[in-house]
Amino acid sequence: MRYNWFSGLRLKLILLSFSSTLLSFISLYIVRVVFRNLITMFFHTSFPITAVLIQINNTVGFEVAPVVLVLVFFAFYVIILSRPSMNYLLNITDSVQKISNADFDVVIPVDRSDELGKLAGHINAMSEKLKSALEQELRAIQSKNELVTSVSHDLRTPLTSVIGYLRLIDSDGYRDEVELRHYTQIAYEKSLVLGRMVNDLFEYTKMASGQVALRCSNIDLVELIGQVSADFTLQLAEEEMNFKLTSTAARMMLYADGDKLMRLFANLISNAIKYGEKGSVVEVVVRTIHDEAIIEIKNKGIPIPWMDLPHIFDRFYRVEKSRSQDTGGSGLGLAIAKSMVDLHHGSITATSNEVETTFEVRLPLGESR
Repeated sequence: MRYNWFSGLRLKLILLSFSSTLLSFISLYIVRVVFRNLITMFFHTSFPITAVLIQINNTVGFEVAPVVLVLVFFAFYVIILSRPSMNYLLNITDSVQKISNADFDVVIPVDRSDELGKLAGHINAMSEKLKSALEQELRAIQSKNELVTSVSHDLRTPLTSVIGYLRLIDSDGYRDEVELRHYTQIAYEKSLVLGRMVNDLFEYTKMASGQVALRCSNIDLVELIGQVSADFTLQLAEEEMNFKLTSTAARMMLYADGDKLMRLFANLISNAIKYGEKGSVVEVVVRTIHDEAIIEIKNKGIPIPWMDLPHIFDRFYRVEKSRSQDTGGSGLGLAIAKSMVDLHHGSITATSNEVETTFEVRLPLGESR
């Protein structure tokens, strides 16, 4: 930045010195006129002070006295004229002291355009950033504690089952081979649950920390959803449910990470089947508005309570509060889905009523150039 000698505070200092000097000489002139009149007046009187004044005048003279008076007047006018700036500087100093004691609610009024005003603005900005950083740190600590608590709770149940059944097998606590296979199957299923939970946790942690890089390419969204739905043929048959895909266009091109989108829509379709009404239809509607692709995943079933809707994308949040693995997953599925949508600069919302529950995903359209 180029150094400017005549800007802001520097110019004020120059003007302060000039004004103080000018006022000092004016004051000196006034004092000398008044002093001479006093000497003339007292010289023709018989007051005892006359001799004293004359002696001071003869001893000191006007060669030394003007210099002393000018210095006194100069100091006086500097103090008077610089008082607003000094008070403002003291206010800044007091505020910095409070900020150093972690009082980040202090705000210095910025009512000047010089360097002091800029300094106050910078200090306010610094205080706001420090406050924000401290709040983020506290949230991170709280989030870490919640993460440890939630993970411990969710891993404990299936892990306890695995250990329990393996202990029975190890101690020959089964009656026959049929019961042995039954115990082995239960331990295996619980191990799969543990594996899914660990994978979900690992994936969410990577996304939350920004460690996931997208591998984007040109993708036909309609074709991708069709491929994802084919993987749920068996699950749909078991639930006696049908799948319906409706699109306003035969092709709908996106520049996105195909693997991430497949995981996103697989998660949402799986949820629609899991919480949908047996014998109903899981419907996916794909359409466009302006430069966005809108994907709606709908199912009929028990509605999501209105008080839970704002939180369903939060980490470890479940509408089913018992945290049972039979009625709910790890509580990370929708949080991972939201992270995937956010990575693609899109949005995801949910609505639910007595008729149906709808998850709406919005993604930007367009191919790579």
